[in-house]
Amino acid sequence: MLRASWLVFLKDVRMEFRGKEALNAAVAFALVVLVLFSFAFDPTSEQIHEISGGLLWILFAFSGVLLINRSFAREQSNDCMNILLSSRVPPSALLLGKAFANTLFILLVELVCLPVFSLFYNINLFALPGWLLLVCVLGTWAIAIIGTVFAAMTVNLRLRELMLPVIVYPMIIPALAAAIQLTTVIASGKTPVGDDLLWLRVLIGFDIVFTTLSIGLIDIVLVD
Repeated sequence: MLRASWLVFLKDVRMEFRGKEALNAAVAFALVVLVLFSFAFDPTSEQIHEISGGLLWILFAFSGVLLINRSFAREQSNDCMNILLSSRVPPSALLLGKAFANTLFILLVELVCLPVFSLFYNINLFALPGWLLLVCVLGTWAIAIIGTVFAAMTVNLRLRELMLPVIVYPMIIPALAAAIQLTTVIASGKTPVGDDLLWLRVLIGFDIVFTTLSIGLIDIVLVD
């Protein structure tokens, strides 16, 4: 299954980097929203540290859904989806491969946005790079795995661009809340300790539970 997931991952990455349509759109959207945030909030305010995590993860969630929406939509041309399902690729491998690809794409958007956010708001987000990377990976995977499953469910809907975020955002609220709290602590230059580690456990638990559920239910989703 891991080899099949790797092949699906490589296929999606090559297809996206060949045109970069979704990735360029997500990066442009994220940068525009960052600029709008800078007008809505005073970058010199002390309170900006308290809301920095919320601003970042709202931005990542919106940009992520733009990218995830293309996961299965790109397979509709030339009947590629039916070919994949009739091949030896297990549905769980198809899910994981696409989720890994979506995670990579969202992380690339975050890689662009984090320095820009630090520059605009004069916040050193990289004081604790290890913690920042850990939270970004865990939070991004939560968005990617949930989004990929629902992208498979909504791929045949005419209004999938509208329905996907409506379904995904309520589902990822616990993961977003944990990532927001941890990122806010990191933005203040403090190492997460004590009660902050509870949010880390929430984020890890969310990833484990919903990854397991997604793998177990993807057969039903894709067959239906």
